[in-house]
Amino acid sequence: MPKTSEAPSVRKPRKSGLAQRHVAARGPPSRPTNFLIVAVGASAGGLDAYRKLIDALPDHTGMAFIFVQHLDPNHDSLLVDLLASHTKMAVSQAVDGAPLSPDHLYVIPPGAYLSVKDATLHLCEPEARHGARLPFDFLLRSLAEDCAERTVCVVLSGNGADGSDGLQVLKTRGGFIIAQDPDEAEYDGMPRSAVLTGLVDLTLPVASIPAALARHGSREGGNAVSVSPRPEHKTQDGVAAIIDLLRTCTSHDFTLYKQGTLQRRIERRMTMGAGSTRDLAGYLALLKADRAELELLAKDLLINVTSFFRDPKVFDYLAKTTIPELVRAHATDQPLRIWIAGCSTGEETYSLAMLLREEITASKRNVKLQIFASDVDDDAVAQARDGRYPETIAAEVSPDRLARFFSKEEFGYKVSPELRANVVFTVQDVLSDPPFSRIDFISCRNLLIYLG
Repeated sequence: MPKTSEAPSVRKPRKSGLAQRHVAARGPPSRPTNFLIVAVGASAGGLDAYRKLIDALPDHTGMAFIFVQHLDPNHDSLLVDLLASHTKMAVSQAVDGAPLSPDHLYVIPPGAYLSVKDATLHLCEPEARHGARLPFDFLLRSLAEDCAERTVCVVLSGNGADGSDGLQVLKTRGGFIIAQDPDEAEYDGMPRSAVLTGLVDLTLPVASIPAALARHGSREGGNAVSVSPRPEHKTQDGVAAIIDLLRTCTSHDFTLYKQGTLQRRIERRMTMGAGSTRDLAGYLALLKADRAELELLAKDLLINVTSFFRDPKVFDYLAKTTIPELVRAHATDQPLRIWIAGCSTGEETYSLAMLLREEITASKRNVKLQIFASDVDDDAVAQARDGRYPETIAAEVSPDRLARFFSKEEFGYKVSPELRANVVFTVQDVLSDPPFSRIDFISCRNLLIYLG
């Protein structure tokens, strides 16, 4: 489920005073924009990683590159000049209102946030002058809204976790995610945090990333996500045949999922790996012959994108009305039984557990809590059981709750034993396995959103 945390508040776009090199002409794009957009984020150690990346890129990729580096807002940036000598692509500092063009490399200016709308760059200043700035998250969220299926996110060397929030939104809408191998990165915070989301498609040394981009963007005209035009009924028949194969040959039944979501993810999977194909019939034949690819497709169709306190108004309502009523009315000689169906990686489960524990403490009632959390994806359940999350959850979980319910670790936070003891995680397919019984409250928001 995509995150709904709001983007940082911003001031009006800058219109002048931004140095540039090879600046693209202003105005709306004059032609269809079906090329791939590659958003690259880094902070500490990023310059060396950028250089290695563009040294390995061909001069003509048919893609547009946007580089986001954490820069000192009080000093001019030399990044354009430092990168321009490593490529024949046009390199420019981003200008508000400039249209994106293939074979161009755009660099964020100091002290600015950068976004994309209608294939056009937009600059703005963060309203808040203090605290962590997350310009890469800001860019990725805008790309998720504007052109997710044509976007690749690349996370390189850097401290902190910038990008981990935005890539989750991008991923759930069809984007493709690559992270530099944390063991190779000079500073592994950003790529390691990205990998810990469980949503990175490829983890690679920097020198191998261009080849992965080429494979992903191998479609004619650079469009990495749309397959060759075909009659609608043939597309539907092809998708249905693949879903039927998954149902009969794996433990996953996607029959009731939204067909548009399934089609987009199947087509995206078709572009990946050595067996890439642009024909649904050819891909079906590949799946029949390659059990490993069949399992990889099933994993790709299991959408594990969620967050703590997603849709805050819903959780505020629960905390003020439903949960107090549950706790007050429940007998103390029986446990209060909660079921989260489609728990994914556990964020919604632990969010509800925190609210329930807080209310039980506030009411001074000796109510025992039993939470059952289930999901069909065994990898997601394993991550939920482990209870480790990246530093970016600090944007969703209040400082008081972080202090009470989590312990700080090197790369993020771990759920406290007290909170973890309230939850039983299990692998379950709600379409075929028996449900939990004698339940007082059921949450299935992470499940129903993907069903037709």
